[in-house]
Amino acid sequence: MTPKEPERQLADRILGGWLGRIAGNMLGKPVERGDLWTRPRIDDYLRRADALPLTDYLPEPPDGIAADLRPEWRACVRGRIHGSCRDDDIDYAVLGLHLLETHGFAFTTEQVGDLWLLRLPYLQTFTAERAAYRNLTNGLKPPLTATYDNPHQEWIGALIRADIHGWTNPGAPHEAASLARRDAVLSHTGNGVYGAMWAAALIAASFTAPSIRPALDESLTVIPPSSRLARTVRRVISLHGTGLTWQDTLTTIEEETAGLNWIHTIPNAAVLTAGLLYGADDFTRTITLTVRAGLDTDSNGATAGSVAGVLTGAAAIPPRWKDPLQDTVRSAVFGFDGVRITDLARRTAALARSR
Repeated sequence: MTPKEPERQLADRILGGWLGRIAGNMLGKPVERGDLWTRPRIDDYLRRADALPLTDYLPEPPDGIAADLRPEWRACVRGRIHGSCRDDDIDYAVLGLHLLETHGFAFTTEQVGDLWLLRLPYLQTFTAERAAYRNLTNGLKPPLTATYDNPHQEWIGALIRADIHGWTNPGAPHEAASLARRDAVLSHTGNGVYGAMWAAALIAASFTAPSIRPALDESLTVIPPSSRLARTVRRVISLHGTGLTWQDTLTTIEEETAGLNWIHTIPNAAVLTAGLLYGADDFTRTITLTVRAGLDTDSNGATAGSVAGVLTGAAAIPPRWKDPLQDTVRSAVFGFDGVRITDLARRTAALARSR
């Protein structure tokens, strides 16, 4: 191996994380409404479009389906993608990069909030993030920004903000989790915060793990073992280990998490864990199984794509996922709309090398 080879590998894995996150997000975006687009209904869509097994972006919707898709679907289905669509799952990765470039790894939770107010439009925030944003404008400080008049404290929002901390701490899951926690407590508590820590650690561990299972095992070391999140992830790992099918594992988990909102961290972490395990380190299989499982499809697809992209590296991601993105990101973060994916990855790699 030449002296430059480790740097090239790091850069390729970080680019893989960015590409995977964006591709997975685009894959899941048209059916992002878990109370309507259930797992059986998504598969019915694919079956009617002759697209099972799913190996590419969602096909054009068959008759009678389009009205129930997200309004952005026309720019997210195969043959119509020309660069990424704007989405909060990508906005927070961009904003996280800007946070680290502006304030460094010693950033404070208050500085996270300041950047939201400066760079992120209020109407492009949702659930817990919108509650925290409102609290910030009313003069509240963390941790009150997360707890005051916020019924979404354990939903998935903090988890989708965690990737940058994994990408910039390759092979260091505890450091990644610590930074993700500092970010997450602006808007979340309990399993909402643990979800961010877990995702950041999982991505960080994926840089050095030989496969997804060791990365998952390592990710669990950063959250309380008695937390519901840890117990749920271990449950999925156990069901997979018995040889149960992907479908039967999801049916079991759906029964055990019944009553939780489709945007809650717990059922989405279960879906994500199942997609990663049954995807078996194959990029396409990982993101398509994750999205087919339903719930918060674009967020889960994005995180699954990030993990799988880091595991495989950008060069190994099939062109059908990368090429339609045209190396371009649409973003609501002020100053970043139209930025190149390769530029975001280059800047992320520079931060990772500075650790």
